[in-house]
Amino acid sequence: MEKRELLYEGKAKKIWTTDDPNLLISEFKDSLTAFNGEKKSSEEGKGALNNMISAKLFEYLESRGIPTHYVKMIDDNHMLHKRADVILIEVIVRNIATGSLSRNLGIEDGKVLPFTLVEFDYKNDELGDPKLNDQHCLILNLVEDESELDYIRYMARKINKFLNQFYAELGLKLVDFKLEFGRDRYGNIILIDELSPDNFRLWDAKTNEKMDKDRFRQGLGSVVEAYQEVFNRIENRKETN
Repeated sequence: MEKRELLYEGKAKKIWTTDDPNLLISEFKDSLTAFNGEKKSSEEGKGALNNMISAKLFEYLESRGIPTHYVKMIDDNHMLHKRADVILIEVIVRNIATGSLSRNLGIEDGKVLPFTLVEFDYKNDELGDPKLNDQHCLILNLVEDESELDYIRYMARKINKFLNQFYAELGLKLVDFKLEFGRDRYGNIILIDELSPDNFRLWDAKTNEKMDKDRFRQGLGSVVEAYQEVFNRIENRKETN
């Protein structure tokens, strides 16, 4: 399967058409951005690590019955996946307070939340990805009805349950993360985008060392070094039921 036309280029990926209208190729970039693109850099190897980590997690979730767009990893920087119509809602799943949740609501940084919090952001860079409630989603026609929002929340919590267990086995805390969903050619809502430390906050369970893009945001050291450690732990993980 080969790349044809560039369909879209974002901060972290390029998406290409293929000779199959139902399949696309994502090319993972080495670029780093934060604060809505105000801070920029790059680290060689970051894109490949995001692709490899995402592939492992998509395969893991697929094995647990989560429908995704993933087909296969083509090479270190390229992933083959199904075409999907993106639902313009960024789904934020939080287990531990940090970042904007602590800043905006005054919740102590590092406080374990009493339950999994699922929030919606509008996927719109020009507006700064503002927060959405259910009525906003309906007014903007981002979903067909409230039942789709209920389903997205249900899937987000289910994915969180699986990934919490997965990362706990690796000695990592799953603090919070972003998910995206889309509709496949049959109209089914499926998990799309990527599942990498660019979109996940991961802390070492013993030291609370940040193993994610906060290292870049906060100037804490090499992103690639941390992502490589995450990937190594995934590679060395023993499968459990």
